[in-house]
Amino acid sequence: MVFGKRAASPTGKLEYGDPRTYNADFKGPVVNRSCTDVVCCMIFLVFIMGYILIGLVAWAHGDARRVTYPTDSQGHFCGQKGTPNENKTILFYFNLLRCTSPSVMINLQCPTTQICVSKCPEKFLTYVEMQILYQKDRSYWEYYRQFCKSSAKPIKSLPNLIMGDDCPTVVFPSKPFFQRCLPDFTNKNGTLTVGGRVQFEDGSGGMTNVLELREAVNGINKILDARDIALKVFEDFATTWYWIIIGLTIAMILSWTFLILLRFVAGCLFWFFMFGVLQIVGFGIFYCYQQYNKLQKNPESSLSLYDVLIQTNINTYFQLKQTWFILLIILSVVELIIILLLIFLRKRIRLAIALLKEGSKAIGYIPSTLVYPVLTFILLSICFSYWIVTAVSLATSGAPVYKVSAPEGPCVHENETCDPSIFSSTDVPKACPGALCNFAFYGGKSLYHQYLAILHLYNLFVFLWLINFVLALGQCTLAGAFASYYWAMKKPDDIPALPLFTAFGQAVRYHTGSLAFGSLILVLIQMFKVILEYLDRHLKKTQNVVSKFLKCCLGCCFWCLEKLIKFLNKNAYIMIAIYGKNFCRSARDAFNLLMRNILKVAVTDEVTHFVLILGKILISALIGILAFLLFTEKMPMVLGGPTSLNYYWVPLLTVILGSYLVAHGCFSVYATCVETIFLCFCEDLERNDGSAERPYFITLSLHEILVKKQPVPQKQKE
Repeated sequence: MVFGKRAASPTGKLEYGDPRTYNADFKGPVVNRSCTDVVCCMIFLVFIMGYILIGLVAWAHGDARRVTYPTDSQGHFCGQKGTPNENKTILFYFNLLRCTSPSVMINLQCPTTQICVSKCPEKFLTYVEMQILYQKDRSYWEYYRQFCKSSAKPIKSLPNLIMGDDCPTVVFPSKPFFQRCLPDFTNKNGTLTVGGRVQFEDGSGGMTNVLELREAVNGINKILDARDIALKVFEDFATTWYWIIIGLTIAMILSWTFLILLRFVAGCLFWFFMFGVLQIVGFGIFYCYQQYNKLQKNPESSLSLYDVLIQTNINTYFQLKQTWFILLIILSVVELIIILLLIFLRKRIRLAIALLKEGSKAIGYIPSTLVYPVLTFILLSICFSYWIVTAVSLATSGAPVYKVSAPEGPCVHENETCDPSIFSSTDVPKACPGALCNFAFYGGKSLYHQYLAILHLYNLFVFLWLINFVLALGQCTLAGAFASYYWAMKKPDDIPALPLFTAFGQAVRYHTGSLAFGSLILVLIQMFKVILEYLDRHLKKTQNVVSKFLKCCLGCCFWCLEKLIKFLNKNAYIMIAIYGKNFCRSARDAFNLLMRNILKVAVTDEVTHFVLILGKILISALIGILAFLLFTEKMPMVLGGPTSLNYYWVPLLTVILGSYLVAHGCFSVYATCVETIFLCFCEDLERNDGSAERPYFITLSLHEILVKKQPVPQKQKE
């Protein structure tokens, strides 16, 4: 035998179990099965029913409008139809200087009064100025009252105004952003201004400059830049969406074409992959080098590291020689790695090509397997949509909760729950002058609201469980179909009818518990990673070097453990599809079988995946080059593409990433096919010896490559 000899322990026992023995009745995937891991199946179904129940309760208590519409200090929606605020779609802040960051404003927790308005202020005007002008022209009050409470009066002393909080002390030019009035920052001759001014009155007798206003809304300039970028990106998508769909369709056709061609010219296609990828990366190196040399002659194309990092205009990066130099180095390293892998893995490439040919035959005899990823995509989309809707419903559950905020200074009642309807008559305003009772969030005191955090965690847990279960179901179904192909002595005559449908029915009917068991193990690891990331984000300010090091070590360990469990689960699902045993026994049998053939498994698995990755890269690169020529108008005579794009790299990256995902979906079927055939081949070698009485199920061409030291007997060849 070729494969690694079975090591024996000091007691004489085999370390990785006994090999399979010949069984004349074994003809492939077992037909007579029984339900496996019933307890886990019941637990899984209970969790799903609980998930559905939580979703219904969340939908009953939640309100998606709380995400769509901003909310004022009284908890009323801005722009909601059928309410007094129907035509007031924008949220206005009385004193924006009390807000410390944009995130506070977006979360509606800025410690100042907030009302709904129909438009943002367009000019500077203080309340005192309005009172003076009101004596001559009442239209000034009509303009100013848009930004006051409905009970506000035009004649009121400034102290009473501040105490009653009926109107803002000053309004300044603003623009709506995320349905909120934010300062209209502009650059005038290199100086930051608001409405053309650097300084302005704060309405309380003092002066405020634009830098103080910008400090109050720290980071707002970047967000405003992001608004412009977002609008331009949206315009680019609106212009190129049909070209993106065409590109993804071509990627799918290319993927299927390559899978079909692999059956007939796997060797030639492999080298086509190789040289194609090398040439594409080489073209990228040449283009980067050309751009670098072009910018090298321009002194303005070179900036310091600090200047490079603070750039907000993304197009600026492509005008810097540092950008093209970095891309040149990255592509050169990629090219070198591919060449080294070809050199060191050249002896294993023939084996990978043989497995790819066999996989192509299996897919050719069972073409329905190429369509199965569509079903997987639909199921994953349903799970993801349900999770999003439930999460939003949980986040918007409950009634408005009001909290005391003290913008003027420390207050013993700060963050206490309050009632805005009777707040002015309580002792809080007396104890804390300037204190406000503002809307904070949605919640309640019921049992349901007390456990909202746990329900969010449950929602995430079951979502991850369902996602991993759907992927496990796909792997087990495809493995069952391809195992039926392998264990057919006369292909394709002995392949059972509708093997994919049969394998899917067996997996759902008998092995839901086993698939849920394997998925649960993986989910527990993923939840530990989520909790670790959550703690890292919330304890970042208190971390030291040691804690950061431990966090990195834990993250690395969990990453490796997740990869290991995925590998073991995948092979366990193949054994479940063949023998119909429970998860633990299937995982043990798969592990022992792989360990008895460890050397070939490691090399074969990696080489095959390397070949498939090259195919994905080639497809995405080909589509990417065509998209690049189209979006940059490099071939207007051949094909007239979209013109006047703001950022051509946005649809370009979308097409490249989408093409890679499409190719990955098609090639994942291929990967499962090769892994199933290889695992079945290992079983075949242990069960049979190639004689007339115990012939191999493997094809002769693949057998001659995998088993060089034990040729097929002459009788079997005949």
